[in-house]
Amino acid sequence: MTFFVLGIDAATWKVIDSNLGDLRYFGRLKEVCKSDTMVLEQEPLSPLIWCGMFSGAYPSEHGHREFVGGDGDIVKREDIPVDFIWDELDNDFDVRAINVPFVVPTFSFNDDFEAPGFGLPTDPDEWSSELNEVTERSLELLDKDPDVLISVYTSLDRVQHFHWGSSKVLKWYRRLDEKLGELLFDSGFLEEKDNSLIVVSDHGFCSFGEADVQTLPKETENGELEGDHDKNAILMTKNIEFEIKEPQDIYRSIKNRFMG
Repeated sequence: MTFFVLGIDAATWKVIDSNLGDLRYFGRLKEVCKSDTMVLEQEPLSPLIWCGMFSGAYPSEHGHREFVGGDGDIVKREDIPVDFIWDELDNDFDVRAINVPFVVPTFSFNDDFEAPGFGLPTDPDEWSSELNEVTERSLELLDKDPDVLISVYTSLDRVQHFHWGSSKVLKWYRRLDEKLGELLFDSGFLEEKDNSLIVVSDHGFCSFGEADVQTLPKETENGELEGDHDKNAILMTKNIEFEIKEPQDIYRSIKNRFMG
């Protein structure tokens, strides 16, 4: 039995639901999973949300909002004063995590995964590499039957920041959809009745000018932004009894399953 949390940074129902004819495996997931929208009450900032999702702590407790701290230094895991679910379970359970983007480079636990682009892939080659490498490593880890596996794809965030509203967005959702097929269906993971699955994003997406919170400047060294984060994250669950309403509930659902 494996409890698998699959994060998809920036995934939005706006793209998925309007393109199910092109996204076969997203469609199949919606058939076998309970689907919902997780509306964020916290700022839709990736470091803040992923940190809370796997620590159960609120921003006032973990104090982590940006990849770079007020002193100009990149924030490291040891700078964040909370325990994460993998810390709490590690003594008694086999817990693995790869490519969790609450810090840069992305964080992995009980694995030596090295993310393309340090977890901030910025061009098509790095986007492809991340999709392939996260999928391959996740499949390798699932073969070991861990109690908990946490894996995150981050490339959609960068794609949508720079190409929101263009055909390139759907192109990369299709690429991701293929990987979901390999990881969740072709592998047989969803056929095992005792396995549990959460598919979740840290926020949704919208046009740059519609965002409640501007997460990046309009002009960047990599070009002008077309999109930004909104507060509507995707959520799909299978064999999850715990009610999930906010990011911290992901942590609580895992803890409830293994620690009661």
